[in-house]
Amino acid sequence: MTTGGTLLLAGGGHSHALLLKRWAMQPERRPPQSITLVNRCSTALYSGMVPGLIAGLYQRDELALDLRQLCDRAGVAFVEAEITGLNPEQNLLHLRDRPALHFNWLSLDVGAVSRPSAAGVPIKPLEASLSFLESEDPSDPNPLRVIGAGAAGLEVVLALRRRWPKRELKLQQRRGQLDLAVQRVLQKANIEVTDDDNHHNGPSLLCTGSQGPAWLATTGLPLAPDGRVRTDRHLRVEGHPCLFASGDCAVISASPRPASGVWAVRAGRPLAINLEAACKGQPLRPWHPQRKALQLIGSHEDAAWARWGGWRLGPSRLLWHLKQRIDRAFMNGFLQPAAMADSAPMACRGCAAKLPAQSLAASLERVGLGGQPEDAAHLAGQPGLLQSVDGFPALVSDPWLNGRLTALHACSDLWACGAPVSSAMATITLPMVSADEQQELLVQTLAGIRSVLDEQCAELIGGHTMESRSTSPLPASLGVQITLTVNGNSPQSPWLKTGLRPGDALLISRPLGTGVLFAGAMSGATKAADLDTALQTMACSQHTLLEQIEPIRGGIHACTDITGFGLLGHLGEMLQNSPGLTVELEGSAIPAYPGALELFERGISSTLAPSNRAAWRWLEGPVQLRDHESPALLELLVDPQTCGPLLLACTSKAATQLTRNGPWLQIGNTTAAHD
Repeated sequence: MTTGGTLLLAGGGHSHALLLKRWAMQPERRPPQSITLVNRCSTALYSGMVPGLIAGLYQRDELALDLRQLCDRAGVAFVEAEITGLNPEQNLLHLRDRPALHFNWLSLDVGAVSRPSAAGVPIKPLEASLSFLESEDPSDPNPLRVIGAGAAGLEVVLALRRRWPKRELKLQQRRGQLDLAVQRVLQKANIEVTDDDNHHNGPSLLCTGSQGPAWLATTGLPLAPDGRVRTDRHLRVEGHPCLFASGDCAVISASPRPASGVWAVRAGRPLAINLEAACKGQPLRPWHPQRKALQLIGSHEDAAWARWGGWRLGPSRLLWHLKQRIDRAFMNGFLQPAAMADSAPMACRGCAAKLPAQSLAASLERVGLGGQPEDAAHLAGQPGLLQSVDGFPALVSDPWLNGRLTALHACSDLWACGAPVSSAMATITLPMVSADEQQELLVQTLAGIRSVLDEQCAELIGGHTMESRSTSPLPASLGVQITLTVNGNSPQSPWLKTGLRPGDALLISRPLGTGVLFAGAMSGATKAADLDTALQTMACSQHTLLEQIEPIRGGIHACTDITGFGLLGHLGEMLQNSPGLTVELEGSAIPAYPGALELFERGISSTLAPSNRAAWRWLEGPVQLRDHESPALLELLVDPQTCGPLLLACTSKAATQLTRNGPWLQIGNTTAAHD
């Protein structure tokens, strides 16, 4: 067996979450390999609290495991992507809309899905069924039917009763499935029990059992009849010594257990021990799971009952409090220790790694390169050709996404000039890791860059690669640094930063706050949903805005993109050659990403923010901030942006058209300064 290479963790189930927690708390146990977790979402819901979420007892944040943060703490790269297949012969994990990932070791914890049926909405995947329940009207006269009277169906229908005290509910069982004691609980909750599986007029929720994801059937791996991967007692896939599997997607052939969060949690430690041993070439330990597990099932009231095989106790309020205590203790175990959260802030990445404006200006002045810089420059002798260069240290540990974000950020300089991108060249510095790992990082990075250029029908025409001479970070993908030279053709005169006129409207194309969100993420302060929202917007190309603007191009007087120096710093650059103008900013109109202002209020900011605060001097001169002035807003004005918005000045007529038909928001206007 090989002991080098890459370990892929496919799926963010409970076993893998506990694995990450172990390595975060005890980093000496972490295998020396490069490790990456792949999951379709940045969070995973703890199944034990899902009924409470359905009942309305918990908020989603209370049971969401932040996988991205866990990975950061454990020194593991995180890739948010949907898994579509696996080729065990070529050691490739296939992903939707991006290149496959190569591995030397693979651990599967991809969960399960409800067995297919035309009868209703499947309870798994949970994200889809929870969205379905959110869309349901509690006053709908049509009854909602839960199909399946096992433990899952019972918990769900009783949780729905708590969620909707008045709505008609039905539970469909197999004839004779439920004993009298359970039927009495359901009768007390005013839930009709039926064994009629004929057509049902109202909505249905399917809780009739689960199976492995459909794509597992195409892998050639040994599967049980329910589509789950067969493993030995070491949690190693039968016949595949470098593949492991646990949780709801797997079953130990010698000790079959039902798909359940209980077994997924219990598999966490033996999986960790065996993965650590396998990656170090050490003997594996067999796992002998107990035959039965205690199940605590909540009722529609503050009570629960316990099951141990055929034995049952309750419903009881004491059991309900015990269940809540166990569930909250499980989630609290994933909280970042206070010592880590309160430690000195790490240097920010992305465009927040930019040299401070004052140092940059002083350096350029000393070598005779001072003056008013533009976002892109004309190439000598070719007035229609524009060129710009940009780049930064890796912002995220996913090399494909990092390549995409860096390319979008670099292209923004040309978009700010009104020029579409035609080509680019890349300089990529890779960390000092094995040649195979460097190759994988380069493949993923280039594919991410290409994803941006392909959308614009632009070409990657060349580049250069280097190996860093600095110590490789953990994960190594954070050691990738990209610099892009982008070229574009401007058939008309490009927009400049300067050119503001009295009466211009100031428009912005997307929210602010990426700097503080990523700064907060390093200490665990940023909510996973807030970072997801920002990344989703950042990863969207703004090249389509040029098509929208083209018909009213003559109404655009100046434009720039907001990057490392923040809104106020770049607005100051626009004003440097306009001594007779005043800008009035509407504070309440300036958009912020969800969670950004809250982080500022908690005293969190990017490491570039202190130097950017020098731009506050503009508020004492030509920039007036009207209404809504607050410390948080002042910080937002100087927050460094990666893949930030475009900021343009245009006529009021152009502003009306842009704000009506696109993402643009007006945040202020210019006036002639009074003597």
